Amino acid sequence: MQKLKIGIVLSVFSLLLLSCSKKVHPSANENKSEEEVVVKKENTVITEKEKTSVVKTNSKKLFPKVITVNDAAAQKSVDGRLYYDVMNHRYWKNYKDGKYYLYNKSMYKNPDFKPRDN
Repeated sequence: MQKLKIGIVLSVFSLLLLSCSKKVHPSANENKSEEEVVVKKENTVITEKEKTSVVKTNSKKLFPKVITVNDAAAQKSVDGRLYYDVMNHRYWKNYKDGKYYLYNKSMYKNPDFKPRDN
């Protein structure tokens, strides 16, 4: 009798464990009919030029041109300048105002981005 009770308890416990481990992730297109999805895919044609323009406009919106960062979080380059990387975008420190600016070719010639000699 004891073995039967223990067997039933273990069976119920294992069923609960197994049933809770199954996760269901509904897809985004579950509520739409297949015809709507196919029509949307057929009508949308994106060229390579449009793809690059979308990426460029999105990256400009996501990353500001100027940020403020603690110097302890920044890294030092070989020539002594401080920089900070955010998702493959590099910001260089302007020593005149202390802010970090998104990379620009003119930064190499600008004396404000070179560290002061102490």
